[in-house]
Amino acid sequence: MSTTERVVALTGAGISTPSGIPDFRSANTGLWNFVDPMETASLWSFHAQPQRFYQWLQPLARSLVDAKPNPAHNALLQLERMGRLDAVITQNIDGLHQAAGSTQVVELHGHVRSLTCLNCGYGDSAESYLRAFLAKGELPRCPFCTSVLKPDAILFGEPLPEWEIVRAQELALRCDLMIVAGSSLKVMPAADLPALAKRRGARLIIVNMAGTAYDHLADVHL
Repeated sequence: MSTTERVVALTGAGISTPSGIPDFRSANTGLWNFVDPMETASLWSFHAQPQRFYQWLQPLARSLVDAKPNPAHNALLQLERMGRLDAVITQNIDGLHQAAGSTQVVELHGHVRSLTCLNCGYGDSAESYLRAFLAKGELPRCPFCTSVLKPDAILFGEPLPEWEIVRAQELALRCDLMIVAGSSLKVMPAADLPALAKRRGARLIIVNMAGTAYDHLADVHL
């Protein structure tokens, strides 16, 4: 790999499972094996039953609060510091790339570092609210209108952040090498990014526990 190459990483839930955060789609252990995501993690269900949403979120929120970056996050940080990695595009909401020290992170599915009131638009840092919820079961409520605050992670039925999508597509089209780590590549538009990179002529490395629909495009598959 020459120092002139533009390298981009695309990460999914699998990169964070060693940090204690469950993924969503693995057989027998994925979160979607136990619940219908449309009934628990959609924008409509949040509006209708925020209490149920937070009950579902509780074990995930606990793992997110306690999670620390693992060697995979640290390896990508080292590549950035060496000038070998332009950016990390992530499908994860855990913020572990930033916690490790990565500075160029595109979060396609939002994050849980902050909360927003869907009624009046108030926003605040999530940490104190989530800790109170985990300790006492108190729903995070807006201090102005008392509506339940929603984490700034993208739920089913919500549009993805436009700037993040455009930035991710630009990175895919400009890179010489894309490294996919821990993603099943089943969720659009993230799943289309390796194809964009290959269309531009980039090389592709896929590192994942299970096969993906894009393995045939990979120059290296681990």
